[in-house]
Amino acid sequence: MISADAPLDSTISIVTPENIAFEYRAAGPFRRLPAFLADMAICLVAYIGLGIVAGLMGVLLAGLAEAVMLIGFFLIYWFYGGLFETFMNGQTPGKRLMGIRVLTTDGQPINGLQAVMRNILRAVDMMPFLSVQALGIDAPMYLLPIFTLGLAVMALNPRFQRLGDMVCGTMVVLEERHWLSGVAQLEDERAAQLAMYIPPDFRPSRTLAQAVSTYVERRRFFSVPRRREIARHLAEPLLERFEMRSDTSHDLLLCAVYYRTFIADRVNENHRFESPFAITPGTPLAASASGRQGS
Repeated sequence: MISADAPLDSTISIVTPENIAFEYRAAGPFRRLPAFLADMAICLVAYIGLGIVAGLMGVLLAGLAEAVMLIGFFLIYWFYGGLFETFMNGQTPGKRLMGIRVLTTDGQPINGLQAVMRNILRAVDMMPFLSVQALGIDAPMYLLPIFTLGLAVMALNPRFQRLGDMVCGTMVVLEERHWLSGVAQLEDERAAQLAMYIPPDFRPSRTLAQAVSTYVERRRFFSVPRRREIARHLAEPLLERFEMRSDTSHDLLLCAVYYRTFIADRVNENHRFESPFAITPGTPLAASASGRQGS
């Protein structure tokens, strides 16, 4: 049964056998379509290049040129996506451009068989096909895929899996891109001290962690008044949740949350972060935390 409090979004939670939880955002059709069109454009360029090479070969070896052209078209059409996803860790050039990646449904990298099969089975997702004559186009007889079956199947499952994905046990997710470099350096040692007073069972949500990370990594570009203005919106609910004094520096509290979330475990990789001090609600470093507001 779906909880009434469950968020209505495309986030997928996966728990590994080691009881480690990961969250992914499923890539929907509007994110995957530009990637597909980009890959088709690359294939078209490859077709044209192959045709030029075959044309040059045809001057001397007409039969061999035709065979090379047919084999080349076959390989590009059926194995372009599978080979790229195998050797580029679940991505084609179009997927990399759009920041999406293919994973297994348990969050693992896909193997070569899954990559090839999910792309071959795209032919089923293209059904039904529409004749160009039905569109009133005066052209040689050929069929156009309209992807009705693939879109219908994607719309009916929360992972936006098409038939090829469902058969191969794969899904397409958004890849987190780290536009900012590394973990931010915290010059103020009070952030680490204040982090000791954050309850040990506190686990920030994915959205909160991203917001705090973005703020701390960019705060050096803000003036002190601007820091106070921005930090207040995030910090005020946290002050109440942690039962800290209302005059605690909002900026320092966000730095403490950042330290607790992203740095504390790096200090000693063999031990989880635990405060060596007793946590007394209402007395979190009153002197140091409120000394320099927004510093």
